[in-house]
Amino acid sequence: MREFESFDGALLIDKPAGPTSHDIVEHLRHHLGIKKVGHSGTLDPAATGLLILLVGRGTKLSEQLMADDKVYAGWIKLGEATDSQDADGQVTSSAPVPPLTVEDLNRAAESFLGDQMQTPPMVSAVKIGGVPLYKLARKGIEVVREPRLIHIYNFRFTTWEAPYACFRVACTKGTYVRTLAHELGAKLGCGAHLATLRRITCGRYDVTDAIEYEQAIQMPPAELEKRIIPFLKLLG
Repeated sequence: MREFESFDGALLIDKPAGPTSHDIVEHLRHHLGIKKVGHSGTLDPAATGLLILLVGRGTKLSEQLMADDKVYAGWIKLGEATDSQDADGQVTSSAPVPPLTVEDLNRAAESFLGDQMQTPPMVSAVKIGGVPLYKLARKGIEVVREPRLIHIYNFRFTTWEAPYACFRVACTKGTYVRTLAHELGAKLGCGAHLATLRRITCGRYDVTDAIEYEQAIQMPPAELEKRIIPFLKLLG
């Protein structure tokens, strides 16, 4: 078995809003001059936060790290539902927001705790017949999606500044937080969509230990090498 190279492992990136996860992988692949670069779980372009890049032989651990639980924080806008379930979509319905408090929101959120079946939104990377759903959605095509089992460990609101509510959620892999926002809006009878989203943790890794993307692509590869989490440490 050949020895591990210094770049075999993972690099924690704090993703900004704008670029896709694929964009960041491509830019870092070019910057590092390494062919094998991937990630352990995509973030939507508008989302920010922890993106774990896998480098060299670290790419072999993609499925293992992708299976880890996640923690997200963000804001939900009540009173408007959109076709994408987030702020990038078109408003499909609107309704007055009832008088609410943080306590009211947390009572509603409690009903989402535990195991549940969640249907992936049409605007998602889930593939049906080898075609990503978002490509079908762009053509105005909607297809039946199979619900998936997810688990919500914690879902709490900390701030209510009508019509925006600040939340934090801990969940299993494959959970669509924008679908959670959409379903909360339906439960409250006024509709809602995800306004902002930031990934805080993936498994035991935290965004506070990540390097900002803009800083990473300006840093010499020799310096970035020092930020690599070694392959064997990822197994621990």
